[in-house]
Amino acid sequence: MMPEGSKKGDLRLYRAVEFPLRWQLEKVILRKPLVDSFIINYRSHFWLFGSDFSAPGAKKNGELEIWHSSSPLGPWSPHEQNPVHNMDKSLGARNAGRPFTYDGELYRPGQDCGDTYGRRVRLFKVKVLTKDEYEEVEVPLGIDEPQKGRNAWNGARYHHLDVQQLTTDQWVAVMDGDRVPSGDAVRRLVIGYASFGAAIALVMLSGVLLSAIKCNLRLSRCLPLSTRRSGLTGAQEHHLQLYSKLRWLFSRLNKMTSHFRSGGIRPNSCVGRSVLSLLFLVVVTLTCVGTYYVYGGNGAEEAYSLKGHYSQFTLVTMTYDARLWNLKTYVKHYSRCSSVREILVVWNRGQSPNVSEFDSTVPVRIRVEKRNSLNNRFNVDPSIQTLAVLELDDDIIMPCDDVERGFKVWRDHPERIVGFYPRLAEGRPLKYRDEKYARRRRGYNMILTGAAFMDHRLAFGRYWGQEAKIGRKIVDEYFNCEDVLMNFLYANVSSPRKTVEYVKPSWAVDTSKFSGVAISRNTQAHYEVRSDCLAKFTEVYGDLAANKWRFGSRKDGWDV
Repeated sequence: MMPEGSKKGDLRLYRAVEFPLRWQLEKVILRKPLVDSFIINYRSHFWLFGSDFSAPGAKKNGELEIWHSSSPLGPWSPHEQNPVHNMDKSLGARNAGRPFTYDGELYRPGQDCGDTYGRRVRLFKVKVLTKDEYEEVEVPLGIDEPQKGRNAWNGARYHHLDVQQLTTDQWVAVMDGDRVPSGDAVRRLVIGYASFGAAIALVMLSGVLLSAIKCNLRLSRCLPLSTRRSGLTGAQEHHLQLYSKLRWLFSRLNKMTSHFRSGGIRPNSCVGRSVLSLLFLVVVTLTCVGTYYVYGGNGAEEAYSLKGHYSQFTLVTMTYDARLWNLKTYVKHYSRCSSVREILVVWNRGQSPNVSEFDSTVPVRIRVEKRNSLNNRFNVDPSIQTLAVLELDDDIIMPCDDVERGFKVWRDHPERIVGFYPRLAEGRPLKYRDEKYARRRRGYNMILTGAAFMDHRLAFGRYWGQEAKIGRKIVDEYFNCEDVLMNFLYANVSSPRKTVEYVKPSWAVDTSKFSGVAISRNTQAHYEVRSDCLAKFTEVYGDLAANKWRFGSRKDGWDV
């Protein structure tokens, strides 16, 4: 075993006493601070590859040296071309794991450190390896680049690959991955605290301009100096010079304050108020930037595990030709969420687009319906490969992190409708109420399926069952209320079991407010239609008002 030894400045070879738990030092084989080193036995000779970034003229992450010996214990002799590489750090000179042999050819993984340390792995085929010559050529790695940006498991970097052939002649490889670039934590703290510092400085400047802070320094109060300058010590002389510079700075600030008050700019004038307002906006902006970088995380929306496992869901949306511009933005955004496996577009009307028109990191499938009906949203589709579907209208944009939280809650309760828009139906007769009303009444009994997770086999099967036949006719009659019907079908009025679950999004933009093609653009009329649906559904399926669940009932705090 040869562990990394660059910090100690040498390479040490250890022998296993009790493999793999006990080792003892066998020999220091080379006194050089080599980084990412490995030893291979290639064509009956031992070769040592490593990088010495401390060598004069060595380019960090772009330098590679080779040593050779007849024994792994040495002595080791340098290659005639050392350094065999000393080039741009993005070109893969730094080792990225042990080399491997395939069909008699030697392959070396190397690191591309161009954008950040360990950005990606590149693979090189060694064409010539002798004591005097070395030549390699890059070949395809065979691993697709991450398509979801920072949200992929290796979205920011992957820098180590280990390939081994099993006794069954199959191959297995282990690779690391990260969503965060090298040094990101330090960079975020520097930017964050610098923003806070700039905000504090601007607040102090505003105080000076308004005379709320007076910049006066008295020598006797600030510095313990003797009365005679000739009696000053070296340290006191240094303090006096510093004091002189501060006094000069504060005197300038006082003059600027005086000019602000008595010159052409007064705090109570239009110009003065404009300047102070601008300073206030800059302070707020800097404070928000600082908060984002210090407390906002690294920006990568990671999937949530459940009992140590991850899974994916299918995103389903229903639309038609007049909303194509919405759909393109929608697909581009949500395809990059970690757990989205496929996007299914239910095309209700008009000429359907080609999937090549969408900027997506996951497969997009368009299912063209024969007639324009809201019932098409829940058509049974055996082509859906995941158990979970997220029914999400194409005019709703929310962060991927909120989507991932909702998915996590659904996996905890897959028998429920889990969504982001709660509603309350109550009264005699039932009235359809919005989220504000539900919060005033401290409870909800419906979740809009225009933004909700479901088990598609359970939900779609219920929706197209015989008992829902009357409800589907009502949906077609009103061209509305398909989500209300789904809530009735889930609700079991003879049982107290919870059938819906709310997850609060951090923010969400409803782009239908900027469009004239949404069926709910007239809120009052839309709610009246839904109240009529409630009355008719109640006659068939029972009273939904018997169920009501309060906000903030879960321990995760995502339903407050």
